[in-house]
Amino acid sequence: MTQPLQREIYNPVQRDRVTFLKTASETDGELTLVEMVVAPGGGNVLHYHRSFTEQFFAKEGELSAQVGERRLILHPGENALVPIGIVHRWFNASTSEPARVHVELRPGHEGFEQSLRIAYGLATDGLVDRRSMPTNPLHLAVLLELSDTRAVGALRVMNVTLGGLARVAKARGVDEALKRRYCR
Repeated sequence: MTQPLQREIYNPVQRDRVTFLKTASETDGELTLVEMVVAPGGGNVLHYHRSFTEQFFAKEGELSAQVGERRLILHPGENALVPIGIVHRWFNASTSEPARVHVELRPGHEGFEQSLRIAYGLATDGLVDRRSMPTNPLHLAVLLELSDTRAVGALRVMNVTLGGLARVAKARGVDEALKRRYCR
């Protein structure tokens, strides 16, 4: 009998916690809903997604976000919607307090859910650098492909290279091996 997937995952490098509240499979693809507890100083770089909206709902602490050109600080009860294709990032500017937020993807995105599980698993297994980036470029390419994440700015040129690496990873079965290890 297959064990149910863990509802809560932890990244020991970023010190972030994610709890899956509703998955794409549980909502017939309507949405993915996770709760994130973002450690002080945690966050990500500018990026965009081509297949889902992302909405942040602040619950505790403050979450800073950039949505296109707008810079926001979300307090409990506030939210920000990131439309498909819009460049964005989020981060916790606090030096001492975590930020607790709900993140909703519409439509739901199983690949994004898998990418979180894999990324946090790689961090737990010591297979990432100090910024929590996978040390194996094929792993990074798989994560970006699964999560439909595209780089912007100076890193934009990497999208083509990483897309090629994702195809190599798929041909070598790296994507399926990562899913077997961290998503089952």
